[in-house]
Amino acid sequence: MLDYATLDYHVTIVNEVNKVLASNLTLSLAIFFFTIAIAALVGAALGYVASYPAIRLREDYLAIMLLAMGEAIRVIGHNYTPIIRGNIGALVPDTFGWAGDSRYMVVLVFIAGVCLVVLFFLERLVRTPLGRMLRATRDNEDVAESLGKDVTRIRMKVIVIASMIGAIAGALDAFKAGGVIATMYHRETWTFWPWVMVILGGAANNTGVVVGAFAFTSLRRFIDFFKSYLDPLVPFSVVWLDPLLLGIMLILILMYRPGGLVPEKPTPTLGQMKLEKMAGSKPAPSSATENSGSGG
Repeated sequence: MLDYATLDYHVTIVNEVNKVLASNLTLSLAIFFFTIAIAALVGAALGYVASYPAIRLREDYLAIMLLAMGEAIRVIGHNYTPIIRGNIGALVPDTFGWAGDSRYMVVLVFIAGVCLVVLFFLERLVRTPLGRMLRATRDNEDVAESLGKDVTRIRMKVIVIASMIGAIAGALDAFKAGGVIATMYHRETWTFWPWVMVILGGAANNTGVVVGAFAFTSLRRFIDFFKSYLDPLVPFSVVWLDPLLLGIMLILILMYRPGGLVPEKPTPTLGQMKLEKMAGSKPAPSSATENSGSGG
């Protein structure tokens, strides 16, 4: 049942908070970054809880279990109103109210900055021993286990890190939109389309994922802009043209370019120039060593 008194009270409080934040840049930025940090911690905790019962499952079964857990969290958020007020939704304090008419551009800059930090972190991660271990585990779990690697713990670390990044993205989206409502988090937008972005750009490839996200978003905007002109030409509602064309595109990519627009390449731990410098500075074998070797 919709409680209008509680709704009005919630809106009144948020509006008063926004008035304070609009005139206090330092407080606004402090709340923004503190919320991002809290979101990362909560995401890590949820990732750990979600991974624990399913961590020993393999590949497809693990994916199915994680999808089921994600759907369970969505259903809980939809029906348990104290979290985000279910169908009513909850407003988020506007930490960018101080930007005035430039709010959209300022939010874009902040989101792009956080994305660049996350991308830098992931690029550094794949060049660490953990990153090499992740590739080995992905390619052949049995070989990784035979070399003494704890595949279960590796999976748990990956899920926790991924949940942290997902929670940060969710917090950024809430700040951008100014609120959250359970009905907006459905599987098509928040599960299937991100998967299409990864497949389009190139799986296991950070650069490919970025390219895939830009290509996918641009293509969707292109379809949305021109699909009204195609209304007389298609025997169905143009509302379905967007998912239909994107689905066909995904099938074609899987058939003819399964590696994506930017296929995965080997990721060296050290740069090529540094490796060449190290190889060039390697001392040549002494003549005494050569003579002793030839005499033996």
